[in-house]
Amino acid sequence: MKSVALTAYPRTLSRRPGAKKLRSTGRIPAVIYGRLNPPQNVELGAKALKDVVHHAASDLMLLDLTVEGDPKPKRLALVQEIQHHTLSGAFLHVDLHEVAEDEKVTVMVPVEASGEAEGVKSGGGVLEHVLFKIKVRALAKDLPETLLVDVSALKIGQAIHVGEIKPAAGVEILGDKHLTVLAVAAPLSEAQEAAVTEAAAGAGEVEMLKEKKEEGAEGEAKAGDKAAAKPAAAKAGDKAAAPAAEKKAEKKK
Repeated sequence: MKSVALTAYPRTLSRRPGAKKLRSTGRIPAVIYGRLNPPQNVELGAKALKDVVHHAASDLMLLDLTVEGDPKPKRLALVQEIQHHTLSGAFLHVDLHEVAEDEKVTVMVPVEASGEAEGVKSGGGVLEHVLFKIKVRALAKDLPETLLVDVSALKIGQAIHVGEIKPAAGVEILGDKHLTVLAVAAPLSEAQEAAVTEAAAGAGEVEMLKEKKEEGAEGEAKAGDKAAAKPAAAKAGDKAAAPAAEKKAEKKK
Protein backbone atom coordinates (compact mmCIF):
# COMPACT_ATOMS: atom_id res chain seq x y z
CA MET A 1 0.00 0.00 0.00
CA LYS A 2 1.29 3.41 -0.93
CA SER A 3 1.50 5.90 1.94
CA VAL A 4 0.06 9.41 1.57
CA ALA A 5 1.86 12.43 3.01
CA LEU A 6 -0.04 14.40 5.64
CA THR A 7 1.03 17.05 8.14
CA ALA A 8 -0.11 17.02 11.77
CA TYR A 9 0.26 19.79 14.35
CA PRO A 10 0.54 19.71 18.16
CA ARG A 11 -2.91 20.06 19.75
CA THR A 12 -3.49 23.59 21.01
CA LEU A 13 -6.99 23.13 22.43
CA SER A 14 -8.26 20.18 24.45
CA ARG A 15 -11.49 18.83 25.90
CA ARG A 16 -14.90 19.09 24.24
CA PRO A 17 -15.27 22.90 24.06
CA GLY A 18 -11.71 23.13 22.74
CA ALA A 19 -12.39 20.49 20.07
CA LYS A 20 -15.47 22.39 18.89
CA LYS A 21 -13.51 25.64 18.64
CA LEU A 22 -10.69 23.80 16.87
CA ARG A 23 -13.05 22.49 14.19
CA SER A 24 -14.36 26.01 13.59
CA THR A 25 -10.82 27.03 12.56
CA GLY A 26 -10.55 24.28 9.94
CA ARG A 27 -8.60 21.81 12.06
CA ILE A 28 -9.69 18.31 13.17
CA PRO A 29 -8.63 16.86 16.56
CA ALA A 30 -6.77 13.56 16.33
CA VAL A 31 -4.86 11.11 18.51
CA ILE A 32 -1.84 9.03 17.51
CA TYR A 33 -1.76 5.63 19.25
CA GLY A 34 1.00 3.03 19.12
CA ARG A 35 2.69 0.34 21.15
CA LEU A 36 6.04 2.15 21.28
CA ASN A 37 4.89 5.62 22.37
CA PRO A 38 2.17 7.02 24.65
CA PRO A 39 -0.92 8.49 22.93
CA GLN A 40 -0.25 11.92 21.43
CA ASN A 41 -2.88 14.62 20.82
CA VAL A 42 -2.52 16.34 17.45
CA GLU A 43 -4.68 18.22 14.97
CA LEU A 44 -5.06 17.80 11.20
CA GLY A 45 -6.07 20.21 8.47
CA ALA A 46 -9.68 19.46 7.51
CA LYS A 47 -9.12 20.16 3.80
CA ALA A 48 -5.95 18.05 3.61
CA LEU A 49 -7.69 15.17 5.38
CA LYS A 50 -10.68 15.45 3.03
CA ASP A 51 -8.36 15.17 0.02
CA VAL A 52 -6.74 12.03 1.44
CA VAL A 53 -10.11 10.38 2.10
CA HIS A 54 -11.51 11.43 -1.29
CA HIS A 55 -8.63 9.84 -3.24
CA ALA A 56 -8.44 6.65 -1.14
CA ALA A 57 -9.56 3.40 -2.79
CA SER A 58 -11.08 2.16 0.48
CA ASP A 59 -11.35 3.11 4.15
CA LEU A 60 -7.91 1.53 4.68
CA MET A 61 -5.39 4.39 4.48
CA LEU A 62 -1.68 4.58 5.31
CA LEU A 63 -0.25 8.00 6.17
CA ASP A 64 3.31 9.25 5.96
CA LEU A 65 2.77 11.62 8.86
CA THR A 66 4.89 14.69 9.54
CA VAL A 67 4.34 16.10 13.04
CA GLU A 68 5.37 19.77 13.11
CA GLY A 69 7.91 20.60 15.84
CA ASP A 70 8.05 16.98 17.08
CA PRO A 71 11.40 15.32 17.96
CA LYS A 72 10.23 12.41 15.82
CA PRO A 73 8.85 14.24 12.80
CA LYS A 74 8.29 11.26 10.49
CA ARG A 75 5.60 8.79 11.54
CA LEU A 76 3.97 5.93 9.63
CA ALA A 77 0.33 5.59 10.70
CA LEU A 78 -2.84 3.78 9.65
CA VAL A 79 -6.16 5.60 9.82
CA GLN A 80 -7.92 3.54 12.46
CA GLU A 81 -11.21 5.46 12.70
CA ILE A 82 -12.76 8.70 11.47
CA GLN A 83 -15.78 9.99 13.37
CA HIS A 84 -18.32 11.95 11.29
CA HIS A 85 -21.18 14.26 12.19
CA THR A 86 -24.46 12.32 11.92
CA LEU A 87 -26.23 14.86 9.71
CA SER A 88 -23.57 16.90 7.89
CA GLY A 89 -20.95 14.14 7.54
CA ALA A 90 -18.22 16.58 8.62
CA PHE A 91 -15.09 15.19 10.28
CA LEU A 92 -15.22 15.26 14.07
CA HIS A 93 -12.24 13.22 15.27
CA VAL A 94 -9.55 10.90 13.90
CA ASP A 95 -7.78 7.96 15.54
CA LEU A 96 -4.39 7.07 14.03
CA HIS A 97 -2.41 3.90 14.71
CA GLU A 98 1.35 4.37 14.44
CA VAL A 99 3.23 1.40 13.00
CA ALA A 100 6.90 0.60 12.44
CA GLU A 101 8.15 -0.17 8.94
CA ASP A 102 9.20 -3.67 10.05
CA GLU A 103 6.03 -4.33 12.09
CA LYS A 104 3.33 -6.67 10.78
CA VAL A 105 -0.18 -5.40 11.38
CA THR A 106 -3.58 -7.11 11.24
CA VAL A 107 -6.43 -5.25 9.52
CA MET A 108 -9.76 -5.91 7.80
CA VAL A 109 -9.50 -5.44 4.02
CA PRO A 110 -12.54 -4.93 1.73
CA VAL A 111 -13.30 -7.60 -0.87
CA GLU A 112 -14.35 -6.68 -4.41
CA ALA A 113 -15.55 -8.96 -7.22
CA SER A 114 -13.79 -8.76 -10.57
CA GLY A 115 -15.27 -9.90 -13.88
CA GLU A 116 -18.71 -11.32 -14.73
CA ALA A 117 -19.56 -14.80 -13.44
CA GLU A 118 -20.36 -17.40 -16.11
CA GLY A 119 -23.42 -18.50 -14.13
CA VAL A 120 -24.77 -14.96 -14.23
CA LYS A 121 -23.92 -14.29 -17.86
CA SER A 122 -25.21 -17.53 -19.40
CA GLY A 123 -27.40 -19.08 -16.73
CA GLY A 124 -29.26 -16.06 -15.37
CA GLY A 125 -27.90 -16.70 -11.86
CA VAL A 126 -27.37 -14.14 -9.14
CA LEU A 127 -23.94 -13.20 -7.76
CA GLU A 128 -24.12 -13.14 -3.97
CA HIS A 129 -21.49 -11.15 -2.04
CA VAL A 130 -21.44 -12.96 1.31
CA LEU A 131 -18.27 -11.68 3.01
CA PHE A 132 -17.39 -8.02 2.47
CA LYS A 133 -14.15 -7.84 4.50
CA ILE A 134 -11.37 -10.31 5.24
CA LYS A 135 -8.75 -10.16 7.98
CA VAL A 136 -5.16 -10.04 6.71
CA ARG A 137 -1.71 -9.60 8.23
CA ALA A 138 1.26 -7.94 6.55
CA LEU A 139 3.80 -5.13 6.78
CA ALA A 140 2.15 -1.75 6.36
CA LYS A 141 3.75 -1.21 2.94
CA ASP A 142 2.46 -4.61 1.73
CA LEU A 143 -1.15 -4.15 2.85
CA PRO A 144 -3.62 -4.22 -0.07
CA GLU A 145 -6.25 -1.48 -0.21
CA THR A 146 -8.74 -4.05 -1.50
CA LEU A 147 -8.76 -7.76 -2.33
CA LEU A 148 -9.89 -8.28 -5.93
CA VAL A 149 -11.45 -11.71 -6.48
CA ASP A 150 -12.00 -12.94 -10.05
CA VAL A 151 -15.46 -14.53 -10.31
CA SER A 152 -15.47 -15.11 -14.10
CA ALA A 153 -15.32 -18.92 -13.84
CA LEU A 154 -18.11 -19.26 -11.26
CA LYS A 155 -21.10 -21.33 -12.44
CA ILE A 156 -24.48 -21.63 -10.76
CA GLY A 157 -24.09 -23.35 -7.40
CA GLN A 158 -20.37 -22.63 -7.14
CA ALA A 159 -18.62 -20.40 -4.59
CA ILE A 160 -15.24 -18.95 -3.67
CA HIS A 161 -14.10 -19.47 -0.09
CA VAL A 162 -11.57 -17.59 2.05
CA GLY A 163 -8.96 -20.34 1.62
CA GLU A 164 -9.18 -20.10 -2.19
CA ILE A 165 -8.18 -16.44 -2.39
CA LYS A 166 -4.55 -15.98 -3.39
CA PRO A 167 -3.08 -12.86 -1.75
CA ALA A 168 -0.07 -10.89 -2.96
CA ALA A 169 3.42 -11.72 -1.74
CA GLY A 170 3.95 -10.85 1.92
CA VAL A 171 0.21 -10.86 2.72
CA GLU A 172 -1.33 -13.55 4.93
CA ILE A 173 -5.09 -14.13 4.95
CA LEU A 174 -6.47 -15.03 8.39
CA GLY A 175 -9.73 -16.58 9.56
CA ASP A 176 -11.80 -19.65 8.74
CA LYS A 177 -10.71 -20.89 5.31
CA HIS A 178 -14.13 -22.50 4.67
CA LEU A 179 -16.16 -19.29 4.88
CA THR A 180 -17.93 -18.36 1.64
CA VAL A 181 -16.91 -15.02 0.18
CA LEU A 182 -18.74 -14.95 -3.18
CA ALA A 183 -21.23 -17.38 -4.71
CA VAL A 184 -23.58 -17.71 -7.68
CA ALA A 185 -27.12 -18.74 -6.79
CA ALA A 186 -29.72 -20.13 -9.18
CA PRO A 187 -32.39 -17.68 -10.34
CA LEU A 188 -35.73 -17.86 -8.55
CA SER A 189 -38.52 -19.73 -10.34
CA GLU A 190 -41.90 -18.07 -10.91
CA ALA A 191 -43.36 -20.14 -8.07
CA GLN A 192 -40.55 -19.08 -5.72
CA GLU A 193 -40.93 -15.42 -6.67
CA ALA A 194 -44.69 -15.66 -6.07
CA ALA A 195 -44.07 -17.29 -2.68
CA VAL A 196 -41.63 -14.53 -1.68
CA THR A 197 -44.10 -11.83 -2.77
CA GLU A 198 -46.94 -13.55 -0.93
CA ALA A 199 -44.85 -13.89 2.24
CA ALA A 200 -43.94 -10.20 2.11
CA ALA A 201 -47.59 -9.23 1.60
CA GLY A 202 -48.64 -11.53 4.46
CA ALA A 203 -46.11 -9.93 6.78
CA GLY A 204 -47.55 -6.52 5.91
CA GLU A 205 -51.09 -7.69 6.69
CA VAL A 206 -49.97 -9.09 10.05
CA GLU A 207 -48.42 -5.74 10.94
CA MET A 208 -51.63 -3.89 9.94
CA LEU A 209 -53.79 -6.28 11.98
CA LYS A 210 -51.45 -5.87 14.94
CA GLU A 211 -51.71 -2.08 14.72
CA LYS A 212 -55.52 -2.22 14.49
CA LYS A 213 -55.66 -4.60 17.45
CA GLU A 214 -53.49 -2.28 19.52
CA GLU A 215 -55.64 0.72 18.54
CA GLY A 216 -58.82 -1.21 19.49
CA ALA A 217 -57.33 -2.23 22.83
CA GLU A 218 -56.44 1.37 23.59
CA GLY A 219 -60.02 2.48 22.73
CA GLU A 220 -61.52 -0.23 24.97
CA ALA A 221 -59.20 0.77 27.81
CA LYS A 222 -60.26 4.43 27.54
CA ALA A 223 -63.96 3.48 27.43
CA GLY A 224 -63.44 1.23 30.45
CA ASP A 225 -61.76 4.06 32.33
CA LYS A 226 -64.72 6.39 31.63
CA ALA A 227 -67.26 3.73 32.71
CA ALA A 228 -65.32 3.09 35.90
CA ALA A 229 -65.18 6.82 36.63
CA LYS A 230 -69.00 7.20 36.59
CA PRO A 231 -69.79 4.75 39.48
CA ALA A 232 -66.98 6.32 41.46
CA ALA A 233 -68.53 9.75 40.95
CA ALA A 234 -71.97 8.37 41.94
CA LYS A 235 -70.54 6.91 45.14
CA ALA A 236 -68.94 10.21 45.99
CA GLY A 237 -72.29 11.93 45.39
CA ASP A 238 -74.08 9.43 47.63
CA LYS A 239 -71.62 10.10 50.45
CA ALA A 240 -72.06 13.86 50.07
CA ALA A 241 -75.91 13.56 50.03
CA ALA A 242 -76.13 11.34 53.14
CA PRO A 243 -75.28 14.06 55.75
CA ALA A 244 -77.80 16.46 54.11
CA ALA A 245 -80.59 13.85 54.36
CA GLU A 246 -79.76 13.25 58.03
CA LYS A 247 -80.00 17.00 58.82
CA LYS A 248 -83.48 17.26 57.17
CA ALA A 249 -84.72 14.30 59.25
CA GLU A 250 -83.54 15.98 62.50
CA LYS A 251 -85.41 19.27 61.66
CA LYS A 252 -88.71 17.34 61.15
CA LYS A 253 -88.35 15.79 64.61
